[in-house]
Amino acid sequence: MIPEKTDQAANRKKRGSRGGRPVSHDAALYKERNTAERCINKIKEWHRLATRYDKTPASYLAGLHLRGAVIWLRSLQPV
Repeated sequence: MIPEKTDQAANRKKRGSRGGRPVSHDAALYKERNTAERCINKIKEWHRLATRYDKTPASYLAGLHLRGAVIWLRSLQPV
């Protein structure tokens, strides 16, 4: 969710209940959504999962577990 510009917020307030999306920006919700999207993008970097190359559910799930383990192991390395 992109934060709303101040002039747009003023126009929406002026319109009252017909104003469209809420005027407020929930930073905590945005942070959680961003974290989830970044995790999914890390999983999709492995093209085998992004293209559904594995046809059976068992092999696809095994690929997900493998990719998750690789991401977790990389996060353990000191920077």
